[in-house]
Amino acid sequence: MSAVAGLALATGAVTAAGPWDGGQRKAERDLAAAPARSGGVRHADGERAPGAAPPVLAGLKDAGKRPAGGPAEELAAVLDPLLKDSALGSDHAAAVVDATTGERLYGVAQSDAYTPASTIKLATAAAALSAVGPEHRIETTVTASGGGDGVVLVGGGDPTLTTAGLGDLADATARALKARGTTGRVKVAYDVSRYSGPVLHTIGLNDNIAPVSPLMVNEGRLDDSDHGPADRTAEPAADAARKFAALLREKGVDVDGEPGEGRAEGKAAARLASVASAPVSALVERMLTNSDNDIAEALARQTALASGKPASFEGAAQAVTERLAALGLPMPAVHVVDGSGLDRADRASAEFLALLLARAAEPGRPALRPVLTGLPVAGFSGTLRDRYPRDAAGRAAVRAKTGTLTGVNTLAGTVVTPGGRLLAFAFLASGTTDADAAQKALDRAASALAGT
Repeated sequence: MSAVAGLALATGAVTAAGPWDGGQRKAERDLAAAPARSGGVRHADGERAPGAAPPVLAGLKDAGKRPAGGPAEELAAVLDPLLKDSALGSDHAAAVVDATTGERLYGVAQSDAYTPASTIKLATAAAALSAVGPEHRIETTVTASGGGDGVVLVGGGDPTLTTAGLGDLADATARALKARGTTGRVKVAYDVSRYSGPVLHTIGLNDNIAPVSPLMVNEGRLDDSDHGPADRTAEPAADAARKFAALLREKGVDVDGEPGEGRAEGKAAARLASVASAPVSALVERMLTNSDNDIAEALARQTALASGKPASFEGAAQAVTERLAALGLPMPAVHVVDGSGLDRADRASAEFLALLLARAAEPGRPALRPVLTGLPVAGFSGTLRDRYPRDAAGRAAVRAKTGTLTGVNTLAGTVVTPGGRLLAFAFLASGTTDADAAQKALDRAASALAGT
């Protein structure tokens, strides 16, 4: 593929409309293309006034001539000093790959195992897309109970089910009961048997992730947020069932008592109603853009189910690992424990992450493209929205997944060079003591990469 083709792919990755956010990608494109404005007025909820990103790496280009030699020498001359920044802690790794050819262009401890934090979500995304395909949707269903006097709300593993979606399900269920001639009191049960094993992540009940259940509403959030930290319910399935029962009552169904846990009666059970999630491609984009831990764990379990493994932390980790190996990625340094990267036992190499991103750019693997289109845009969206301020080099030029744990800061994504070359990179730092300073150091390295 030519450099022009690589640029076209990268541009498409930046501007493609993400189906989950009603046109956010188009807004990013318009903002990046708008004429430059001064002032930089901030608006509510972190929004910024429209304006163009500044020229990328103007300072670097004015600093002097490019180093002699090929791309590898240029990258070493630019990146080596930046990655020695003390803000990156006691230990770091880096890898840069030409996403068009797969050529390894730069590496520092690139094959070593590091804690990836949330950049492991790139692996979760690629595995899920490989396992179930980008068009797959996760269903939440209602079946009739065997005695004919009740219904079972069956969780399929969609953490993005909203109150409105649950209302649609209740409405369809009420209509189905009426069509069946059901006039007496109706018992409501809920089925969470699709998942197995512990429901709590190793970090416990936390505002970063709800108990991992195949049945939940609004990711178990106790406020009206749809991303970021929030107080979570300790009983997402029971809460969802109680909401469903209340909605049935509003539709005129005489519900008998409080819902209890039960089981649908397999394939023989009559399906009364169902609602489906957005396609997995959209779930992947939403997960990567907002670093959504609940979606990450759900996608890992969808990978397990598609692979014939238990939908547990352990089964999901095994399934994700197998799917990644099947993509021909270097696996010796990879150890997957969860889908979200919240577990410090996760391990990945910089080389693995950079090559994974390059794999997602291959023309022959269109199913993996959401791994690229879901990456936050520097200064514009998701977890990079408030990084790369208006005057920062790399704004709009860098697309990358962030990772942050105490003492760990990571960044993995793509950039397009001035010559039209699409590069995939991964920077992993351990032993950091100042998260903000470490993030800025990583951002400077990514910005410099965009100017090579």
